[in-house]
Amino acid sequence: MPVDCLEVGQTLTARVAGEVDHHAAKDLMAQLSREIDAALPTRLELDLGGVSFMDSSGIAVVLRTWKRMKELEGSMTLRMVPPQAAKVLKAAGVDKLIPFIE
Repeated sequence: MPVDCLEVGQTLTARVAGEVDHHAAKDLMAQLSREIDAALPTRLELDLGGVSFMDSSGIAVVLRTWKRMKELEGSMTLRMVPPQAAKVLKAAGVDKLIPFIE
């Protein structure tokens, strides 16, 4: 699962597509970590518009990414969250930690 990233100023937008499940989570987290460490952004926008499925592994990816941004004293938002992924993330309370934006 490739992560498509765009860096504008101190904002890094990372677009994720496909299934975010236990098979893809490890590689996805590694890719996101590399991109964050290379850019050292103050703001990360994780665009989930291309995600076709997410399970609890996706929750772990999102929370680990959020934690890394907190370590960098940055912020994170979730963009274009599809209904199925939103249901999974909201059931875990992720929306109380990380803002969802359209």
